[in-house]
Amino acid sequence: MSNLDNTYFLQSARLGFRLWAEDDKALALGLWGDPDVTRLIGGPFSDAQVLARLAHEIALHCEHGVQYWPAFLLTTGEHIGCCGLRPYRIEANVYEFGIHLNKAYWGQGFGQEAANAAIDHAFNAIGVTALCAGHHPNNTASRRLLLRLGFAYTHDEYYAPTGLQHPSYLLKSPHSMP
Repeated sequence: MSNLDNTYFLQSARLGFRLWAEDDKALALGLWGDPDVTRLIGGPFSDAQVLARLAHEIALHCEHGVQYWPAFLLTTGEHIGCCGLRPYRIEANVYEFGIHLNKAYWGQGFGQEAANAAIDHAFNAIGVTALCAGHHPNNTASRRLLLRLGFAYTHDEYYAPTGLQHPSYLLKSPHSMP
């Protein structure tokens, strides 16, 4: 799917972000239906589970104004994955940060670029107080990315989809620091 019609609400040097839509089933299946992409987040997922995830992302935006936004190459409109936020502790204005990339885009710096754009948007446009994030204990690439982004390890937290304790991290807003 090409999305070269300037419908992006957020852009980085190479990426554009927009909202998930109901007609994005093929994109969702291509991302969350890939066992390599989902093996460390509780997958593989059935088509029905992927479509439920798509519906959940759309509902998150309707209810909370955030989601793991689909990201596209600005030059071609190719879908590279998603990156964004979901509510975590609303009363404290803390959101969960996450990113899922299509396998073809691993190892090319897109994760850090997408993350930087989403984090900047979270703190400067949405005004969140802090972001939390976690990763599968075996996902060293995610650990390295979170540390590069400035997240600090805080604790291990149970993640039901994998049945494991996942390392968890926190990144405080630069606006809330003394």
